[in-house]
Amino acid sequence: MPNIKLTQYSHGAGCGCKIAPDVLDRILSSNLAFPNSDFPNLLVGNNCRDDAAAIDIGNDQIILSTTDFFMPIVDDPFDFGRIAATNAISDIYAMGGKPLMAIAILGWPVSTLSPEVASRVIEGGRSVCTAAGIPLAGGHSIDAPEPIFGLAVTGLCDHNSLKRNSAAHPNDDLYLTKGLGIGLLTTAEKQGEIDQSDQSAAVETMCQLNSVGPILATIAGVHALTDVTGFGLAGHLLEVCQASNLVAELDFKAIPLLPNAIHYANLGCIPGGTGRNFSAFGGQVSPLSELERAILFDPQTSGGLLFSAARTARSEVEMALNAAGIEATRIGQLAQASGQNHAISLLS
Repeated sequence: MPNIKLTQYSHGAGCGCKIAPDVLDRILSSNLAFPNSDFPNLLVGNNCRDDAAAIDIGNDQIILSTTDFFMPIVDDPFDFGRIAATNAISDIYAMGGKPLMAIAILGWPVSTLSPEVASRVIEGGRSVCTAAGIPLAGGHSIDAPEPIFGLAVTGLCDHNSLKRNSAAHPNDDLYLTKGLGIGLLTTAEKQGEIDQSDQSAAVETMCQLNSVGPILATIAGVHALTDVTGFGLAGHLLEVCQASNLVAELDFKAIPLLPNAIHYANLGCIPGGTGRNFSAFGGQVSPLSELERAILFDPQTSGGLLFSAARTARSEVEMALNAAGIEATRIGQLAQASGQNHAISLLS
């Protein structure tokens, strides 16, 4: 197979190719006006922008359903498949569920990229499904002008384990399970500025399954759970704050970063999604330096879990994270909203 650079065949990259949040608001505005009262078993729909839909099927069981797909964020076809699959399955973990099976979504420019390259993408996706203990059970493909790959994933949880982004409590600690900077490093790769070891670290981070999610969901003190993807840490934390009617205070120095993320930010390797995220959410965040903006609004692909937990659960949470090989990183706390100018502020 010839040396293929997949990123040359797409105008976007990973979750950074998401439609801008403010544009998405316009697209969804009329649809959000329709209530789900006709479907009383639908526990989570699109009203609070959670990670997956959830429907009660009885006997204390909840089916979770999600889909996620995007254009290449790396050049290697197998790694592209791995990253896209990991990212899609994460939505199930972020609801406190366990994945059951996946269906592939493939768009392929058959006139410019060979079927063998597409096969490697699917192999990468299948390898992640196998690691997650689920089958890649089928899929659908179309002839598309740019390569697209992702999964539709079905999962399962019980009522006590279902985690929503709207359930955070005042005085909760905030945790993040992966370092930020994916957008910075992948942009550096496109610009030919990245060190090979940093590129490898970015790929491996994006391919780490967030399988600790359902473990955290069994801890009574874990209240809200989501994952950090294309809207950046600030965007996804704002979703938690708005859905829970809270505000957040972040310790910027405590936020974990990928290797040399600050170096690439200082080089100007800022993805376009950062500016789109800031345009949509920046007014709800206290004034930031250029570096703080580059980190907090950096679009992540297959990012880590962001969750809130009561301080009384701190020992149990950190024990669970450490047992999963994850450094327990507290990045801030939540408080009751009471007329603050900003939903997110930084510790001074």
